[in-house]
Amino acid sequence: MPRVAISILLCLVCAGLSHPRPPSDGADSSTLWRKAAPGYQFSFPRDHDAHPDTGIEWWYYTGNLETEAGRRFGYQLTFFRIGVVREPRNSSRWALRDLYMAHFAISDIAQESFHSFERINRAGIGWAGAEMTDKDKPPQKASRLPVAVRVWNEDWETRIEDGKHSLRADEEGFSIDLTLTKSKPEVVHGEDGVSQKGSSAGNASHYYSLTRLQSTGKIAVDGQSFNVTGESWMDHEFGTSFLDDQQVGWDWFSIQLEDGRDLMLFEIRRSDGTIDPRSSGTLVEPNGDARHLSHEDFSLAPGRKWRSRESGANYPVSWEIVLKKYNNLRLSVIAAFDDQELHTPASTGVTYWEGSVLIEGESGEQKARGRGYLEMTGYAGQSMGAMLR
Repeated sequence: MPRVAISILLCLVCAGLSHPRPPSDGADSSTLWRKAAPGYQFSFPRDHDAHPDTGIEWWYYTGNLETEAGRRFGYQLTFFRIGVVREPRNSSRWALRDLYMAHFAISDIAQESFHSFERINRAGIGWAGAEMTDKDKPPQKASRLPVAVRVWNEDWETRIEDGKHSLRADEEGFSIDLTLTKSKPEVVHGEDGVSQKGSSAGNASHYYSLTRLQSTGKIAVDGQSFNVTGESWMDHEFGTSFLDDQQVGWDWFSIQLEDGRDLMLFEIRRSDGTIDPRSSGTLVEPNGDARHLSHEDFSLAPGRKWRSRESGANYPVSWEIVLKKYNNLRLSVIAAFDDQELHTPASTGVTYWEGSVLIEGESGEQKARGRGYLEMTGYAGQSMGAMLR
């Protein structure tokens, strides 16, 4: 899903820039950012690394964690790369090529309190970046030379190595220090290597997920540390342009059911109130087999709304999902608590809802239960299409 791509464009506005593209002072047209196109062949661990030929990219982690005593938390840690100039004319390491933004949030479900933080830094001087270690060495077997990918923004970071993801973030008494271990292989979304978002061929992304990551470690809330376990979800998406000028926002779901199935769905809302037919999803079986879902394969119906005092936005905090073709799967999605809105008015002015949700429903004759994450963008007045086309 485009995820919080509005954040990316707002970062560029804050930097005094516009849509990510080469400068207009005679730069060669070959330096234009590459758009996602059909036929892309994913390869891992290569594609955990950055894709600097594309203009926009993010590594997105969300998860639901629990202490031994049953206290529950949700978390989000996201790293964005925003291409500014693909080939800067200035060869200095201070030259601005990429901006990196990061979001970190903890949902304290027992206390119904939400805490979020943001960072923005430029790459090139070590403050932020993404790199693959050992990538310049001769190829060897993975068992002899593990290849690691590190993405960081100051001391917030993820390190991906040998099927494990190490996450660390610490801010004002709130922190995570987690090890995530994949229990299913990477799942590629969309068709023929692309997840189509808009009407034009280039309005798309390359998008994959790790939908089931066993998670252990520590979480701190207001300086109090807890040992936790749970499950996480990782998205990695890269491309250059996504939405068209009539698309205003989206609703995105990542769901982990107790029966071992995982479900990703997104709907893109248009300015005329309709849902874009390019909305889609993926159903992942317990053994990792994935099925692409077209918009005709599912329905999403918003329910109760919550109004934010901060932004004035009205967010649907309950939803009904139906997949009739897949054992008549019917799910109720309910926010773990209402106020999980991330807003950073002091920096980029980004506002969106991203939080932990509970799942109840039926699959055929069986009960269906689970947990997940929900993201809702475009409700606080931003025009997604104008910024992402």
